[in-house]
Amino acid sequence: MEQQEYAVGATRVAAGRPDGRTGGAGRGTADAVLAVREAEREVERSVERGAEGEVERDCEADPVGAVAGSGADDPLTSAEGLSPDPGLLRLAHWFAAATPGTADDLCTASFGLYPARHLGAAAAPADPAVSWWHGPTAHAAVPRAREARTDGGLRRARRDAAALPVVRSGAKQGGPGRHRRPERSRALPDAPRDVQDRSGEELPDAERRIAARLLLAHPLVTASGPHADGFPLIRRHRDWLTERFDTLLGYRLVIGPWHARLFKAGLGPGAARRLEHPATGAPFTPAGYARLALALALLVDAPEQLPYGRLVQAMRAAAPDLAAEGAPTGTAALDTSLGAALDASLDMALAALADWQVLGELPADPGDTAFVLTVDRELARAVPAGPPALADDAADLIRRAAEAEPGTAVRRLLAETPAVLTTDLPEDQREWLREHRLSGPAALAEFLGLEAELRAEGVALLDPAAELTDLALPGAGTLAQAALLLVERLVEEVRPLPGEDPGGDVAIPDALIDGVLGDIADDHDLPARYLADRTALRRDALDLLHRLGLITPTPRATWLLRPPAARYAPAPDLRPTPGTGRHSRPTTPTPPPPREGPHT
Repeated sequence: MEQQEYAVGATRVAAGRPDGRTGGAGRGTADAVLAVREAEREVERSVERGAEGEVERDCEADPVGAVAGSGADDPLTSAEGLSPDPGLLRLAHWFAAATPGTADDLCTASFGLYPARHLGAAAAPADPAVSWWHGPTAHAAVPRAREARTDGGLRRARRDAAALPVVRSGAKQGGPGRHRRPERSRALPDAPRDVQDRSGEELPDAERRIAARLLLAHPLVTASGPHADGFPLIRRHRDWLTERFDTLLGYRLVIGPWHARLFKAGLGPGAARRLEHPATGAPFTPAGYARLALALALLVDAPEQLPYGRLVQAMRAAAPDLAAEGAPTGTAALDTSLGAALDASLDMALAALADWQVLGELPADPGDTAFVLTVDRELARAVPAGPPALADDAADLIRRAAEAEPGTAVRRLLAETPAVLTTDLPEDQREWLREHRLSGPAALAEFLGLEAELRAEGVALLDPAAELTDLALPGAGTLAQAALLLVERLVEEVRPLPGEDPGGDVAIPDALIDGVLGDIADDHDLPARYLADRTALRRDALDLLHRLGLITPTPRATWLLRPPAARYAPAPDLRPTPGTGRHSRPTTPTPPPPREGPHT
């Protein structure tokens, strides 16, 4: 609780039950849970009735004190006096002043609700000293939707589709992966109790791995949310999970009756993580992040039942420069035309809070100011993970949230990112990875059910089941296929040749990117929006490859191809090309077959 309290900045316990819990972990909880809560409230009411007369006398003498003491669950009285948390209010202003990339990094540092991201299919085993550029690949051909065109241009790697093996992922086609959680059968509720209520002794390792992977993919799990089926496993193995996450990654795991929260650390600047609208997938803007932090600053102490219009009013009062953009002035205007006042950034902020179950159902009509929101204060207080109250500014918060000793810092990168390249690490972390090149990745691979791929440039922990990631390549959808084709062609064109230095990134000419994307548009059926807007195709395809760590931008707005990208291209033909000069070694011609003739 200490880390959570100082992370919020000024956490207060609102009036309610003695344990401080005033809201459930999400909506739709079981009737038994509701009954217990109602019984608790009834006990509190009976205790308070004895002092009712004294409270009434205090009301006459001090009306303000009477309102504050009437309980935070009165939606009309306490909503008037919503007070924002100072630390989260500062965070909201930092978001508003940040650039898009810095705002993404600030969200990662302050909330830590990002999922792990790993590459999928494993390549054939190879010596750890082999470069990704020249090692075995996990290439999977994407079928052409139109007639194949003749290969043109220079190809720096020879292709022979008939001779190249396709390395399939660990997940068998048409069946679950090795670490895939089994599907829940429809007949499961009718199974005997002794089958459902397993003690964990039968398959403890598998259950622990499932629980650990679930938390790393979804750091906030509730008993009534979309991942409720894994919540009992988390509670069953809470002690082991708490110890493992703390020892290996330095993460704090808090498990309550209704939710489990894994407090992740930040990933530093340039982490390429962002929040997206739960329904549309639109990336958050700095204004969206600012409204998210502002709303959260008010919800950590809000009443459990809060009118929608009061929340918007309180946001405007707490930070007029953040909440009133495009909004009408005056209470009357708010009540009559709130729908026109709500911009896309506020919509995505409230949608994210509802997705985390901090808020219950949102109004179907944004103008319905009388709609009463259901607030889960316990989950609202569980969202902040970084220390906004201790940081000097946004850059300081991003730096503080990623601080750790070398071993912990490298293990975090291995557990959360697609690949760790030694050239990206500071000297102390590079030295740790060099000394623990085998044992470090192996411990995390065992903990999370991953496969370690060691190459000359670094290490990647792979998830053949393609579950422990928010982005997949190969993946479903036209954009993922276009990005896969793009990276394949880029590797073929700029991959270092045998004899060249294989280490490091390789520059990609802009003309090559445009030419390859033009070929893809000609050869494959793309959505009309991409055919009409090649700039959008370029932007989205490069963004996906960047977020997967396969390319990286330069200060001059160009791109570099990273060594792990070679995993997705056909295996290179490393045989030396025969020379043609007079000093070249002659090749021995194959003798022609003997002629068939009449016997003499």
